[in-house]
Amino acid sequence: MNRLAFISYVDLAVSVLPVFVFLACLVFLDSYKLVKFRSIFLTILLGSLAGGACYFLNNWAIELLGLDAAVYRRYASPIIEEFIKGMYIVYLIRSKRVGFMVDAAIYGFATGAGFALVENIFYVQSFPALGIVVWIIRGFGTAIMHGGATAIVGIISKNVSDRTSTENLQAFLPGLLIAIALHSFYNHFFFSPFVSTLLILILLPIIMHLVFQQSENSLRHWLRVGFDTDQELLRMITSGNLSQTPVGTYLQSLQSTFRPEVVVDMVCYLRLHVELTIQAKGILLMRQAGFEVPSDPSVGEKFAELRALAKNIGQTGKLAILPFLHTSGRELWQMHMLRQP
Repeated sequence: MNRLAFISYVDLAVSVLPVFVFLACLVFLDSYKLVKFRSIFLTILLGSLAGGACYFLNNWAIELLGLDAAVYRRYASPIIEEFIKGMYIVYLIRSKRVGFMVDAAIYGFATGAGFALVENIFYVQSFPALGIVVWIIRGFGTAIMHGGATAIVGIISKNVSDRTSTENLQAFLPGLLIAIALHSFYNHFFFSPFVSTLLILILLPIIMHLVFQQSENSLRHWLRVGFDTDQELLRMITSGNLSQTPVGTYLQSLQSTFRPEVVVDMVCYLRLHVELTIQAKGILLMRQAGFEVPSDPSVGEKFAELRALAKNIGQTGKLAILPFLHTSGRELWQMHMLRQP
């Protein structure tokens, strides 16, 4: 290996290691370990693809718009880059694969880390003569800015989605606009590169700490309340005196609308659904206590049975028992988590 190639590898390492170290810290600090390493790796890969796409898209847009490079960097590239980076985060939240803000922060930062990796590969190849100080600033400043901006998209979008109980595209607009504004502000270079990097290194850990604290408090509350509610519902279903409970009274009222065998399937569907949600919450409680929970081989069969029962009772039947089914974003997320090996 010649000296120039060695220097290039060192420059690249310096420019990307900080963002990956920061990502590793976020994963380590997540006491529930909700995001699997496989998912993080996939997110980094998708972030890298986003970085490659933006490299070519930015070059094409500069020629098309005829803008000065500095003007384009300040106003146009933040819009394109944050939109491309945020697309996967929007997909994850809308498909119920993100349960809490801490998950969204990790997914967002992983996307930004992958993006920064590819961007800095292009920069190292294009400007091999730049000094090590430039790559330190890019590593501790620009790379972490990319991760932090996309993490903010995820955090704010998840928060808005939870508060409004909707995954409409409007719910993702505030987070995206704030990320674009922060990215644009950074690219204006109002401060020296050193000061900008220092601000990022001070403010981002504080923001992440607050997010982790709020997210874990929310998770503890949700687990405590939801676990008790689910157990009480399961107790009523399996007590042998279902007809004497509020659930039984409601189900009896459905007999005038649905065939008896459909009502029986509704009870079975409700019981199995509650058992799975309790199992998922139990896994989270075990993880909180520091135990690694092995995968349950029977989960696949239970979900197959759940799908068969859903088909038997139909959409109208599911709507009829909806008052007893926990189908908010977090409950749907925990069901998705339980499906994963």
